[in-house]
Amino acid sequence: MTAPTDTTQSAKLTVRCQFCEAWNRVDASRVADRPKCGKCGKPMLLDRPLKLDEESFQRTIAESDVPVFVDFYADWCGPCKMMAPAVDALAAKYMGRALVAKLDTDRAQVTSQQFGIRGIPTSIVFARGKEVARQSGAVPLPALEDLLTRGLAAPRS
Repeated sequence: MTAPTDTTQSAKLTVRCQFCEAWNRVDASRVADRPKCGKCGKPMLLDRPLKLDEESFQRTIAESDVPVFVDFYADWCGPCKMMAPAVDALAAKYMGRALVAKLDTDRAQVTSQQFGIRGIPTSIVFARGKEVARQSGAVPLPALEDLLTRGLAAPRS
């Protein structure tokens, strides 16, 4: 007789605290409860896009059990600024089901080149560290949701 498997195990997010930069594993189903950093005790602000950098990008996308939507942008980019409210809304709406993040292409040039970012804004959805969907150019919230939905439907192998 085999032991029953636990199918209730919750998906986890691997994120770096925005305040003290400590790594945290966060239960995705409890994100709305505003989990606190295990080191500094400040709230993990996951109802808005999480800022990534060269150092935090790979670990965040590879170790998160939920899809990670990354907005590749630059501060000077007009279309990026126009799309920012839609990215913010996406983060709030899909909190706990996906992680929405931003990567400044000027400050993360190696990662931007690695993913062939030729124009911004570019949005990429990752599932278990692998790219599953991409959109270049500024698009409205419904198009971002469609893109993220493809990531939510991607197999979790």
